Order: sequence, then structure tokens, then C-alpha cells
Amino acid sequence: MKDSQQQQLYRCFSDLLDYPTQNLVEQTGTCVDLLKRDYPQAAEKMASFLKFAESTPLGRLEEIYTGTFDINPACHIFAGHLLFGESFKRGAFMARLEEEYQKQGFDAKKELADHIPVLFNFLCTLEPDDSLANDLISECLLPVFQKMNDNFEDNSSNPYVPVLRSALIVLQN
Repeated sequence: MKDSQQQQLYRCFSDLLDYPTQNLVEQTGTCVDLLKRDYPQAAEKMASFLKFAESTPLGRLEEIYTGTFDINPACHIFAGHLLFGESFKRGAFMARLEEEYQKQGFDAKKELADHIPVLFNFLCTLEPDDSLANDLISECLLPVFQKMNDNFEDNSSNPYVPVLRSALIVLQN
């Protein structure tokens, strides 16, 4: 299956929302380039994240990532946690995700099934018009990104806000 632009964007968001690596600047640049054609507003937002990534040492990027997604409960990197908290519903949600992953032959590797970068990688394996992809976006990722974005003011100084805003723009279309 040839990747569509949408699938390439999902892969980019998976990379950018995962723990930062030395490749973050290159990954962000790729994302900006992909966004320019169909999502110019998102590309503009993402360009500010690119400037931040270019001027910030990896150790500091890791600290900011941890503070944003691991410590901040309002922006947790696990979709089930944001949707259901620490409840049995989250466990049931993760079990259903695991079943779908197995049906599709998808390997979440060492991460939990509801890890947002894993969800984006899973979307990359599905056809864009697949009902499972549409359900995952409408019932999981859109509410999660809406919640994450609602937790930051428009003038927030958190450098990950442009990534969250851009992901929401792409998911809404």
C-alpha cells in the first residue's frame, strides 16, 4: 500500500509526539513540508515548533516533553487516560485496541495500546477511508486532542502547543 499524504502526516505526528530524539528537527521539517499544501494554517503553527526544536538542545527538549506529556495530567500522552482516567473503562478500551491491532497484524512494540504515537502509527496502516480509521479518529483522537488543546491558552508558552493545534487541524479534516 502506497502511503497517502494523510498517512504520512499521521507518521509525522507519531514521531513528534513521541519522546524526542536527535531526528526531531528533521521530523518537524518533514511535517511542515507535508502540511504546506493542504493545511497552511497548521504548517505556520508547526514552523514555530521547528524554530524551537532547532534552537533547543536535546536534553532540554526531553525535559519539556516530560513536563508536558508525562507529568501534566491534562495533557497525558495516553489517550485512554484522557478519555477515561484510571478506570476499568480504560482497560476495556486498551483491550479492544489490542484486539484490533492483532486483527490487523500491527505491533505496538513495547508501548501501551493507547499511547498516542502508537495510535497514529496504527492509523498509518489503515486505508484513509476505512471505518476503523474513521472511528479511531472521531471517537478517540479528536476528543483527546480537543481536550489537550483546551488545556492550553492560545498564548501558552508551551512549545508543544503548535504540535497539538496542528494535529487537531489535520484530524478535523
